Amino acid sequence: MRKATRAQWIKFSIVTLLYLAFLFWVKSWLGLIVLPFIFDLYITKKIPWAFWKESKNKTVRTVMSWVDAIVFALVAVYFVNIFVFQNYQIPSSSLEKSLLVGDFLLVSKMSYGPRVPNTPLSMPLTQHTMPITNTKSYIEWPKWDYKRVPGFGDVKRNDIVVFNFPAGDTVSTVYQQTDFFTNMAINKGRQLYSKPINMDSLTREQQRTVYDLYYNAGSKYIKEHPEMYGEIISRPVDRRENYVKRATGVPGDTLQIIDRAIYIDGVKQADPEDIQFFYKIYGTGKNIPLNYLRDDLGLSMEDLQGYEPGATLFALPLTKAAHDKLLGRKDYVRAIENINIEPSHDLYPQNLYTDWTIDNYGPIWIPKKGETVELNFDNLAIYERPIVAYEGNKLEVKDGKIYINGEPTNQYTFKMDYYWMMGDNRHNSQDSRYWGFVPEDHVVGKPLVVWLSLDKDRGWFNGKVRWNRLFKWVG
Repeated sequence: MRKATRAQWIKFSIVTLLYLAFLFWVKSWLGLIVLPFIFDLYITKKIPWAFWKESKNKTVRTVMSWVDAIVFALVAVYFVNIFVFQNYQIPSSSLEKSLLVGDFLLVSKMSYGPRVPNTPLSMPLTQHTMPITNTKSYIEWPKWDYKRVPGFGDVKRNDIVVFNFPAGDTVSTVYQQTDFFTNMAINKGRQLYSKPINMDSLTREQQRTVYDLYYNAGSKYIKEHPEMYGEIISRPVDRRENYVKRATGVPGDTLQIIDRAIYIDGVKQADPEDIQFFYKIYGTGKNIPLNYLRDDLGLSMEDLQGYEPGATLFALPLTKAAHDKLLGRKDYVRAIENINIEPSHDLYPQNLYTDWTIDNYGPIWIPKKGETVELNFDNLAIYERPIVAYEGNKLEVKDGKIYINGEPTNQYTFKMDYYWMMGDNRHNSQDSRYWGFVPEDHVVGKPLVVWLSLDKDRGWFNGKVRWNRLFKWVG
């Protein structure tokens, strides 16, 4: 064995200490099997790690040097994406005007502690599907259980959070970002009924049976029409779509929405600065210039879909500042009113009848790890999905009794913390009001800064880059 130099020993010592610190952080001592390879790489050099450098063929040396660089880059990106930060682009308007469509965010994995991946064998920079080939970008074996390594803190109320879409465990390959069974299936099921059903006249048990029919009819229709909906597939937690919302409720909170305002444990909460609602607007009939709508009120072309020039009655989503500014333009508007939202049976939980709306919702208790909830037929639909889908139990109702894993019970102790996520664009956000709680194992990270922002409604020479948003901290 060739004697190692002092410099080689120093490099080996530094790399080994850093690697051991990493293993201590992630609490995975199985990684010690890599240490002999690190020792050989720096000291013994028995394995010809760079054999291609000795080749006399210039083409081989050139190609392999590129392969070496690409492999190193992919491995580095893989670990950075998992344990440090990743890039995320805002795809929808659910958080406007706090975050805008076209914002590129740097998302910190360290803020809440990075997760050890459920599916460690995957292609870096892809979420679940390979570009071009449209095939899975991950291998489902090995599959690791949920574990989160220590970070800088926990999710706080009103944090903006990136998380895996909890209702995205089962998706259609055609509608991959759709809460498939709880939105499409139930709506399709409703079309089978020619007569309106007076839900108020039914008992709780009858209401549950009606919604079972909705679900079953919808699911059957979807499965029988693969030409329309594609294949129905399931995904592990870390391969579900990434969403970004605001954590309006944290574990142990009792949340209620009353007349658009959020109450936590009975205390009214302050609204985010740029919260946005739809309003009914009575116009004067005079055209409102596009540049006023875009530049002064900050509306996007998506926001303006409900407006026609010269209309005397239309709806627009407005922040408080935009509301007050537009109301002051008596040449454009006569009055602005709140929109009255009717009760909707598309809200969570969709298999329990309530009179809740997106503006008047709850109260609903958010599960906390280690705390026990008393189960009954009034709240079972609320906690069924966390108990079954997120914590892996079998829940049944037989002879008027609740059974969990075959044992009769009237209570359940939660194994994880849960969060209530909502968009700041309150009337145009698919959030926890529609699909319920976000488990802690779905939390990805915290957006820190907008490093680039592109306006999809403008051209490159007409203000496409929103320079005023570059390097803006996310609040």
